[in-house]
Amino acid sequence: MKITFIKPNIGRMGHSLYIDEGRMEPLQLGVLAGMTPDEFDVVLYDDRMEEIPFDEQTDLVAITVETYTARRAYEIGAEYKRRGVPVVMGGMHATLLPEEVSEHTDTLYVGDGEFEWQALLSDFKNGKMRKLYKTTSGIPQPGTFTRRNIYKGKGYLPITLLQFGRGCRFSCNFCAIATYFDKTQYVRKIDEVLEEIDRQDRDFLFFVDDNINSNHELAKELYRELIPMKVKWVSQTSIDITNDLELMDLMIRSGCLGNVIGFESITRNSLKEMKKAPSFIVPGDDYKPQLEILRDYGHQTWASFTLGHDHDTLDSIKATLDFAMENKFIFGAFNILMPYPNTPLHKKLKDENRLLYDGKWWLHPDYRFNHASFLPKQMTPDELTEATFNLRSKFNSIMSIAKRALDFKTNLRTPIKFGMYITYNPLYRKETFKKQGMHFGKE
Repeated sequence: MKITFIKPNIGRMGHSLYIDEGRMEPLQLGVLAGMTPDEFDVVLYDDRMEEIPFDEQTDLVAITVETYTARRAYEIGAEYKRRGVPVVMGGMHATLLPEEVSEHTDTLYVGDGEFEWQALLSDFKNGKMRKLYKTTSGIPQPGTFTRRNIYKGKGYLPITLLQFGRGCRFSCNFCAIATYFDKTQYVRKIDEVLEEIDRQDRDFLFFVDDNINSNHELAKELYRELIPMKVKWVSQTSIDITNDLELMDLMIRSGCLGNVIGFESITRNSLKEMKKAPSFIVPGDDYKPQLEILRDYGHQTWASFTLGHDHDTLDSIKATLDFAMENKFIFGAFNILMPYPNTPLHKKLKDENRLLYDGKWWLHPDYRFNHASFLPKQMTPDELTEATFNLRSKFNSIMSIAKRALDFKTNLRTPIKFGMYITYNPLYRKETFKKQGMHFGKE
């Protein structure tokens, strides 16, 4: 029997699907493939870079659905259902909004993939696959390893994706992760993480954890084991790591080049309103003490911001660019605040009648990528869209890339760090302009 895994695209530019030149391995599908018994043949098609052969023989199609890819996922599912091929959908969006996703699939999988996937396959083999499989979150990949041969030949960036944990202990009101994992981090067994590293052939790793340092003591245990392995790695974390210098030291000694850090805002009232605890409770104005600690350790920071909170203004958005340039961040993600389904933010904006696009921006045919999907308090939606794109454009300009490179504590600290800086900044610059205003879905 054959299973076809599908990674959907976000949408199209003009009449053609967007080709993602910065695509990374779809880890979630490699994890499922790794848990699939050998009696099943497995194939992956990545809609971000290749055509899906809908007429190719297969017995079951499994589609991972994220909010940004939901519209395209439903189009793909419909094509297979028209051919009589059973479809199962799961993923973040399926768990956040199961009632919607269930309308587009034969079988809905809610929750983490590890705990019911093999039961689903057993039921399918016996002709008894149910319409709903529902599980809770728990320790990631217990006793299983990612199947990576399905990634071969697809032109992914040369970095291996893996995970130490899922979830985060914080409760930011806009964050789908906080809703999905209920403010909890689930951590994988360290010996299995180390074996996963040994099973792959790269020295450059990306731990896709939502907050790898959510539990400082567990993270330290991992880093102590990574030190002799001589790998280089990046992940995502919160700025409260600067309160623990032992943690900082172990991170760098274990091969950490830097992390994505969600600053979200430089406006204190906005941080307080969004319940961004690790940013709000750390003392110091404009993060200066924390950023100096990061620089002292040579930490390259990919700064992430969300713009459009109720206390944000056009002036504070402009100031965010100044803040990012002054600190010479290796990369910057400047995202319009998005009301993800079933998050506290979405419910708040709905109650205040401030949602646009019928409250479902991810499905609405008029919505465009990186556009505002709600009514901000301090500006119009168009002003927020324009200001955010202007910020993103200036930060990723050639002049900005040249200026930000000139930091001997971080971006010029070692040849490896400069190599990462100079390799990926032009790619992110290109993607910034390509993706703006993209339609969701293909049809």
